[in-house]
Formats: sequence, C-alpha cells, structure tokens
Amino acid sequence: MTRIIFSIFFAFLFLLSCTQQDAVNIYSSRHYDTDLQLYDLFTEQTGIQVNLIEGSSDELIERIRNEGVNSPADIVITVDAGRLWRAKEANVLQPFESEILTNTIEEDMIDPERYWVGLSQRVRAIIYNRETVNPDELQGYWELANDEWEGRLCVRSSNNIYNQSLVASLIESHGEEATEDWAANLVSNFARTPQGGDTDQIRAVAAGLCDVALANHYYLARLINSNSEQDQEVASRVDIYFPAQEYGGAHVNISGAGVAANSPNRENAIRFLEFLATKEAQEIFTVANNEFPVLEGIELSEVLYDFGRYDSDKMNVAMYGENNPRAIRMMDRVGWR
Repeated sequence: MTRIIFSIFFAFLFLLSCTQQDAVNIYSSRHYDTDLQLYDLFTEQTGIQVNLIEGSSDELIERIRNEGVNSPADIVITVDAGRLWRAKEANVLQPFESEILTNTIEEDMIDPERYWVGLSQRVRAIIYNRETVNPDELQGYWELANDEWEGRLCVRSSNNIYNQSLVASLIESHGEEATEDWAANLVSNFARTPQGGDTDQIRAVAAGLCDVALANHYYLARLINSNSEQDQEVASRVDIYFPAQEYGGAHVNISGAGVAANSPNRENAIRFLEFLATKEAQEIFTVANNEFPVLEGIELSEVLYDFGRYDSDKMNVAMYGENNPRAIRMMDRVGWR
C-alpha cells in the first residue's frame, strides 16, 4: 500500500511539473547520462525546465497513445529511423516547421513530411578480427553473402531494429527479390545462431568465434574507452571497416526526435529540437557519446577521429521505416532468427 501511495505521489508531482509554462516534457528511449548534459545546457540557455520520462520506444509510443489528447508529452526521442517511423505511424507525432532545422540538417536526415529530424548519426560497421581478416578482403554488406564468408559471420537476431533497417535500406537500393536472395545467402554464412547485442558480436569476433560481425560503431568506441582491461583486450583484437561508396557506401542510421501529437508546449518543443542542432549540443553527442554529428565542422572525439571518414549510402533514412514491414517478413522467410 505504501508503495502505491508513493507511486501516485510522484506521478502527481510529474504531472504538476508538466503544467509549467516554461517547460518541455520529453519522452525518451535514449538512456545516456550524456543526454542529461544536453537537458541541463538547454535549461541554462533558455530558462525552460526539462521534465523527463524514459522507457523503451514501444512503451513510450503506447503510453502517449493511452494518454490521448491529454498527454503532457512535447518531445519524443528515440534511436533508429525505423522506430521514428513507428511513432509516426502510431499518430503520436505531428509535423513541424523550422527554417533552422531545414537549413542546418541534410535532407536525408529529416522526415520528408517533417514529423521528425535526425540529431546524431550511427554507422552500421563491419567489425573484423585483425589476425584472421585482411581489410583488403572487405567490400560491402552485399559481399558478406558471398561464399568466401561461409561460417565466418556473427550478427544479431532479426528482431533487432538495426538489422531490420539495414535490410530495409538494401531493399530500397537493390530491390526486394535480389535482397531476399542476398539475405538467404547471408544466413548460410552465419557462424552461429544469432544471439546477444552488438557488443556480444564484437566479443565473438575477438574470441575467434567468427571473423566478421555487424555492429554500430559506438559499441566498439565504448570498449576502447572502457576502464576494464578485458574490454580493452577485446578492442585490441578487432578493427572497424566502413564500406566504401563503390560498394554501396556505409549504412547510416540516426538518433532523432519529433514533436508529440498533442504537445502542450509546442513552441518550446521546436525550440528544443533547434537547440539539439547547435554546435554545443552536437559536440556533446559526439565527444561525450561517440555518435557522429549531423552538422559539418563539429570536432570529433579521438576515437571517432581514429575510425576515419565514411561514405554514406546517400539514402533518406525515412525509407528504413517505410520498408521495415517487408524487411521483417523477408528475414523471417529466409530463416534469419
């Protein structure tokens, strides 16, 4: 009973804070301490108080739907364009206009109907074992389905949004029939049944369970920056490769945000999005969290600088969401579990 009373009390306090005129209420599926720096800096510069609710993307979407027109949510933040697409399809976002964002961020990183905007970039990289793979052997994601990689590839399961978005991008660039053939051949090259997260794939490569793996770049950056000797040992045994443009380019995804459908503080919400596209905010994304910026001219962290430049596949990331249902069905058909 006491726990219930406390839960009601804290819920009341949150709703009370959400009614502040100088506030912005953020529902975020990003769980990084560095994001707290962003919120504090925004409040410092604008005087607008940030109220934060965290949860998984699906949880937050469902919560906003259940709250309906009385939802206090102003901003929805999540990772991967596929999840932003889900939020848009669930009618929990509204379109917005901002000359600052339109003139600052590349068109490929913004929803064509302006329901969301990309705030940081995440590259789906090929991680390889330094001892067993010559980087000259590596080409693109498409070539990982070739016979030479049979039994040598580690990857997460098909229910992972990062892999779904990669397949969705290949559907857009190569067509559904060709991509299904590719996916079937890729599955035959798996070194083991898909399991674990991106860090687990990197550890598997370092341990010699496979020679190459797919993982977002910042997972390796975390291992490199870790204080753990074990993590650093793992990082020392692997390296990172970004596919060149001649092989289709690197698959670039985003972390992004949109204005909630029934935002009670819409002007503050748009102001917050514009703040995240400033030099100060982009440097926090990049230096503190090892995500690539969406702006040019932002100083990179030492790890990102060492990773080197990458050539994007030059595709509007909105296509990852639009092609997501087909990607999921395809991955199921070819046995990518």
